[in-house]
Amino acid sequence: MTTNNHFIAQRIHQIPESGIRRFFGIAAKMPDAISLCIGEPDFPTPAPIAKAGFDAVYEKPIGYTDNKGLIELRAKLSEHLETLYGVSYNLDNEIVVTVGVSEAVKCVFTAITNPSDEVIIPEPCFVSYEPEVMFAGGVPVPVECLAENDFEPLAEQIEEKITDKTKAIFLGFPNNPTGGVLTRENAIKIVELARKHNFLIVSDEIYDRLNYGVDHICMSALPNAKDITVLLGGFSKDYAMPGWRVGYMCANPELMEAFLKVHQYAIMSAPTISQFAALAALEIGEPFVQEMYAKYNRRRKFLVSSLNEMGLDCFEPKGAFYAFPDVSSTGMDGDEFAEKLLLEKNIAVVPGSGFGLGGKNHVRIAYCKSYKEIEIALERMREFVNSI
Repeated sequence: MTTNNHFIAQRIHQIPESGIRRFFGIAAKMPDAISLCIGEPDFPTPAPIAKAGFDAVYEKPIGYTDNKGLIELRAKLSEHLETLYGVSYNLDNEIVVTVGVSEAVKCVFTAITNPSDEVIIPEPCFVSYEPEVMFAGGVPVPVECLAENDFEPLAEQIEEKITDKTKAIFLGFPNNPTGGVLTRENAIKIVELARKHNFLIVSDEIYDRLNYGVDHICMSALPNAKDITVLLGGFSKDYAMPGWRVGYMCANPELMEAFLKVHQYAIMSAPTISQFAALAALEIGEPFVQEMYAKYNRRRKFLVSSLNEMGLDCFEPKGAFYAFPDVSSTGMDGDEFAEKLLLEKNIAVVPGSGFGLGGKNHVRIAYCKSYKEIEIALERMREFVNSI
């Protein structure tokens, strides 16, 4: 008798379930639990931005937009990126609005990946990076980023992984889960490697506005980088718009033509209402970005200092809204620590092992929670560590 398993593609069996969702799901069923698992802003979408989306329902034609997205939004994105980073994209053939960065990633790797093509991925990284490469038929090639280097992938490490099958490097900085960032000097070296060995740079910069004390390095704005870089970004983190599902991808016209084919057949166009909200975010959202940034920064400082005080070694994250402490001083790895912390103290964090190489002895703590919740969580965590 044929089982359902017979119909499932082999590559699906090779991909584990998300470690983030597993712990989040357990915590959701526990009374009094505080979940520091999900990287979702605790702020509501700023009211004027949300209102622009709702007003569009009554004031605008809510049909499909151009496959590439609202022309007004693409024009504003072009202006936004040039103002912030000095990189210019043509709104007609170099920018496409997507359903979050997740869809952009799907479009890119579906379009560029042939069977056995290799994609270098610095790890720890967001949980979907390796699976997306595998779904597209490619081979992920991890590079372990070390705490001693502030979890930055050094160009020398990357060069060791390059082969004649290397198609791209997939970067995610500011980084989820570590909070690490790229330095300009190292980023320039990565561009030089890509030129020398003829591979693409795919750069997920969803946290670009959440950098603390350092400038964001926009990969495509670096010298000689734009034509070999695919820039990915979105609105979920910076503007507290996760449920609106709006992202974008920027690339040279030849690449974008390929990406657009995948987007057209899979999605057609991003949600129209959400695109109007995203347009408002770019037009009026800056004060809200700065307000949220200041609150994240306060939480970041408190969290990191508290973790170090309790003996959980944590380097200072310079981006995003995560801390990535080493818990090995407790005699446990990240998986055991996270499980016991949840069961004994009702605090949910994510084991670092779910983020790839270099994560085994770490846990990810998302500080996109209220200051009060973080205070309570840290007090329970301190009690837990002291009891060991």
